[in-house]
Amino acid sequence: MGKSTGQGLGNETSRLILQRLGEALITLLLASALSFAIMQLAPGNYLDNLKADPQISLERLQELERQFGLDKSPVEQYLHWLWQIIRYGNFGTSFVYQRSVASLLWERVPATLLLSVSSILLTWGLAIPLGIWAAVTQDRWSDRLLRVISYIGQGFPSFITALLLLFLAQSTPLFPVGGMTSLFYDDLPWWGKVLDIAWHLILPTIALTLTSFAGLQRLMRGNLLDVLRQNYIQTARAKGLPESRVIYVHALRNAVNPLITLLGFEFASLLSGAFIAEFFFNWPGLGRLILQAVTAQDIYVVMASLMMGAVMLIIGNLLADLLLKWADPRIR
Repeated sequence: MGKSTGQGLGNETSRLILQRLGEALITLLLASALSFAIMQLAPGNYLDNLKADPQISLERLQELERQFGLDKSPVEQYLHWLWQIIRYGNFGTSFVYQRSVASLLWERVPATLLLSVSSILLTWGLAIPLGIWAAVTQDRWSDRLLRVISYIGQGFPSFITALLLLFLAQSTPLFPVGGMTSLFYDDLPWWGKVLDIAWHLILPTIALTLTSFAGLQRLMRGNLLDVLRQNYIQTARAKGLPESRVIYVHALRNAVNPLITLLGFEFASLLSGAFIAEFFFNWPGLGRLILQAVTAQDIYVVMASLMMGAVMLIIGNLLADLLLKWADPRIR
């Protein structure tokens, strides 16, 4: 009986994954076409910025136009770009850097992932326990204090938080002002390099965590309070179960469902959510690169970054659905 049930769940999970993969291909195709169309609606193109430079001849501009394929119609440009991806996995060449877009992005992805993952781990590691504590101690001084902190955190602009942390770094030698490594990074042993990056990671991580911690903590508190009022929780208490078991086994498992869905969106924002921290702390991630690409109309860099975000969103939603099926028998 158990074996057949396990096989049924396995087949159902496989069907879900295959179905989502098929939907993902259609979604990516439509998203890429829409993104390319929106980019084309912007006035001018990358070469318009070069035309103002008197040192660049007309012949050179025409050569660059042919090289980048800007002499073709938008439909031809999109179909050529799409065919290059399908056949060779080639996302085009950056207009600004004259390099492969894929190599350019992959240089920046590790730094952005490091910052984003650190922030998510710290945010969830603080928000979930404090949300549980606030729900368990409802209307006591600790709950009121956390509510005040969450209100302030939600209403405080993220760029102001980054500026205050930068002021702290400039006022004290405890933290570096910006960047990912120190000037003497190359001379350090491997463990010293790890510590140096971690030292530079502290303030950007705090800046990202403070902006997202408050909302998640309030959501955890509200969900758990709703579940604790349910009849089955009162029944569990009436049976004499320990309060810790009632909260952390019976109540928390149901209260965490909306957070699992939210985690899927958090996963999707890994590559783009750290923009403000990267900008203010001069962190060498994707945020600054994408901003420069949008400003310079470097189409293929923008398109590749949008596709990466779409892929992360699809993967995040799939992981959230699988985790929900695992965590909640009612969904299965």
